Amino acid sequence: MIENIKHFRAFQKRVKKINFKNLSISDKFPPLTYILLFALVTVMLAGSFQIIKAQTNSPTVLDPNLDVRTVTSGLTTPISMAFLGPNDFFVLEKNTGKVKLIGRGVVTEVLDLAVNNASERGLLGIALHPNFPINPRVYLYWTCLATPPPADNPFFPTATECPDQPAVGADTNVTLAVPLLGNRVDSFVWNAGARTLTFDRNIIKLRVFQHDGAPVPPGQGDQAQNPAGNHDGGVIRFGPDGKLYIIIGDVGRRGQMQNLPSGPTATGLGPTVPDDQFGGPEPDNAHLTGVILRLNDDGSTPSDNPFFHVGRFLPGEVGANIQKIFAYGIRNSFGMAFDPKSGNLWTQENCDDAFDELNLVDAGSNSGWIQFMGPASRIAEFKAIETSPPPFFGLQQLRFPPTRLANSPAEGMARLFNLRWSHYSDPEFSWKYAVAPAGIGFMEGRGIGPQYEGDLFVGAARTFLENGYLFHFNLTGNRRRIAVDDPRVEDRVADNFAKFDITESEEFLFGRNFGIGTDIHTGPNGNLFVVSLSNGEIYEIFRR
Repeated sequence: MIENIKHFRAFQKRVKKINFKNLSISDKFPPLTYILLFALVTVMLAGSFQIIKAQTNSPTVLDPNLDVRTVTSGLTTPISMAFLGPNDFFVLEKNTGKVKLIGRGVVTEVLDLAVNNASERGLLGIALHPNFPINPRVYLYWTCLATPPPADNPFFPTATECPDQPAVGADTNVTLAVPLLGNRVDSFVWNAGARTLTFDRNIIKLRVFQHDGAPVPPGQGDQAQNPAGNHDGGVIRFGPDGKLYIIIGDVGRRGQMQNLPSGPTATGLGPTVPDDQFGGPEPDNAHLTGVILRLNDDGSTPSDNPFFHVGRFLPGEVGANIQKIFAYGIRNSFGMAFDPKSGNLWTQENCDDAFDELNLVDAGSNSGWIQFMGPASRIAEFKAIETSPPPFFGLQQLRFPPTRLANSPAEGMARLFNLRWSHYSDPEFSWKYAVAPAGIGFMEGRGIGPQYEGDLFVGAARTFLENGYLFHFNLTGNRRRIAVDDPRVEDRVADNFAKFDITESEEFLFGRNFGIGTDIHTGPNGNLFVVSLSNGEIYEIFRR
């Protein structure tokens, strides 16, 4: 065991010296994948894929009146959880596709989906029906798998979608082993007596296949673009209105939902060109990405959605999909939560190197990607960072490099794809250099102290800052802004000096050593629970 620890620490030192940004595209991994690799390196120590804790320090919080305990451990890439009652909850394992029931110290496997877990794919999100358990439906966001395309034609998947009936069992990490529409949300019925989840219906199937270096459409300049599996989003939540909200990242797309009205032309304006080998840039079924969807519990579309009437005048899949949209212009997100006091929807959004965000999302919001990240007034800094020499240059997708970004706020605004009744607004908080936020959640009630009631907590998508920080934000009285004490952040931007630097975020630091914090919830007992994907554990924050 001591020898294993020595090997692990030596590996840590080698990993910290790697400059990921200088790797070729074929060697790059998306941010969450860096950490999955880092956290899972210990599989090599014993010769099998078993996770050993990727840290020597236990999670701690800065408030001396609070403490942290481990609720359950030994999980494989836990990513999301949902409480069934006071003493039990579901937890999802991203890479195994397993749904596990944790109750009174007993772990029961209740479902094992066959997932593609390459990069940021896998079993990602869970939401219980708002009338659970009277309505015993459980909703899951996950990535199904398919036979990969042949080596001589890798740019077209072997299937458009998986069958409605989910496959169970063996998983894969082969990037191209997915259908075109392999991200999906399904409902299952929970049988408490038998402890089983039984498939009920498919809610929606969404784009997952990414291999854009295809010879068609020609002239995109991305022949070196290798296949990827990131920016899948995956968080699902029922809102106080009883509607199901689904967030999906851009999945590498460069179309209208990414504020390129004409597709990936030089500026995104001008003659319309296809987004990829499957068409676009309009949001048909193959290009409905970078959005938050709002659906009824059966998957149908609410008639009070912000663009419902806009979609009525557009043909086919495009019109039907625009009717489903609650917000768009989103790069990627690992966190979405409803404020228990106001009912407002909040998200976090990840950029590449600059201006990660916390956002208040209203109906019809346009978050601004790819034209903006961070406040519109600071677009020059956004462009300067993303066009800087390595390790910063690039926005991952080669067909729209950062050199094409606008040079002024007015120019960026003029380029936005404007659906009627859409509106752009700046983020409520952002970081000049990325700190990679992940799961977010609100404190409901006064279980850990009245001073935290209604506050927002944010976990980390990578462990390079405080070994997995936990940030804490107060909201202003109207519940629409982040409250700040430090005059340096009156503009709601932390002007840190480099990636994973805490400068100007010191007042928000609440805890450290939480690893990759992918989900945060208030439990039935009033305490705060944090899911740590990298540590394979779930933590409970409580009053001493």
